[in-house]
Amino acid sequence: MNKSIAVIRGDGIGPEIVGQAMGVLDAVAAKYGHSFSYKEAPMGGNAIDAFGVPLPEESLKTCMESDSVLLGAVGGPKWDAQPSANRPERGLLKLRGAMGLYTNVRPARMFADLSAACPLRADIAAKGIDFVVVRELIGGVYFGSHATETVDGEQKATDIMAYTEHEIRRVAHVAFQMAQKRRGRVTSVDKANVLDTSRLWRRVVGEVASEYPDVELLHMYVDNAAMQIVRDPSQFDVIVTENLFGDILSDEASQITGSIGMIPSSSMGEGKRGLYEPIHGSAPDIAGQDKANPIGTILAAAMMLRYSFDMAAEADAVEAAVDAVLKEGYRCGDILQSGGTLVGCCEMGRLIRAHI
Repeated sequence: MNKSIAVIRGDGIGPEIVGQAMGVLDAVAAKYGHSFSYKEAPMGGNAIDAFGVPLPEESLKTCMESDSVLLGAVGGPKWDAQPSANRPERGLLKLRGAMGLYTNVRPARMFADLSAACPLRADIAAKGIDFVVVRELIGGVYFGSHATETVDGEQKATDIMAYTEHEIRRVAHVAFQMAQKRRGRVTSVDKANVLDTSRLWRRVVGEVASEYPDVELLHMYVDNAAMQIVRDPSQFDVIVTENLFGDILSDEASQITGSIGMIPSSSMGEGKRGLYEPIHGSAPDIAGQDKANPIGTILAAAMMLRYSFDMAAEADAVEAAVDAVLKEGYRCGDILQSGGTLVGCCEMGRLIRAHI
């Protein structure tokens, strides 16, 4: 099978971790007889430096014409002074909108060999952590109108959160279909006691639930959900929520698994083409020092194989290779424990490739 992949190396540690993920994909291609072609698509701060904008039209064209997109991370303090409309993160929002990527899926799974790194009490961690956050990605306050004005001599800022029924319905279907393949439970998170958008969200999700009688639906306020994720994460199977809430809860969920550097994500729309990335930032403080953990990006590549390319066996092989390396005790700095063997970004990638 031949597949084209748009590569957004990004800023900070982005080029390092993406390089290791590409090496793993090449190992998969060699073992299973596939061919992956890569085309660079500058985006983020590096694109601002080179082209003046965070997402050049040529990069967008490359992404739209590829079978899928692999992304490292964008942004950093170097570009903090950029106008809001031209910050590195705006390139990512524009790309999501153009590709119609309305659903972000972030697994929160604690690797058994990293349980000691879980910040929760041992009795809580012992129950296990294995759930998925399904986040609506191109609606809500991030994509609403934004304004700053002067009123009575002081500045006033306004950000609009808006949702339509179809935006809620389509992401709810993704959550219920995922729950059917997991443990059959969806927790819909909102703030329906305060927000009109959440009341609409709750009603529409309830309507969608009627189409999935084999899946249990629970509703939970976002503040309670934030508490329950650290009190008893084992209760969750699939969490579905809107853009802002999902952004916050998925980061919380990733941290309780031991390290944000281990968590991949996929962003999907109607077709097979998706955007795959780790959930962490660009970490400019360690860029170029071979200290970055590439596992989140490598597991994102595995999600690409599974969801965009229908290569389940190949995805399983990547995930098994990560498990094997962790069992052997190899650790990057962010997940290093007593008795572990410290390795850098390049060596971690090489070890995982060797197991493939």
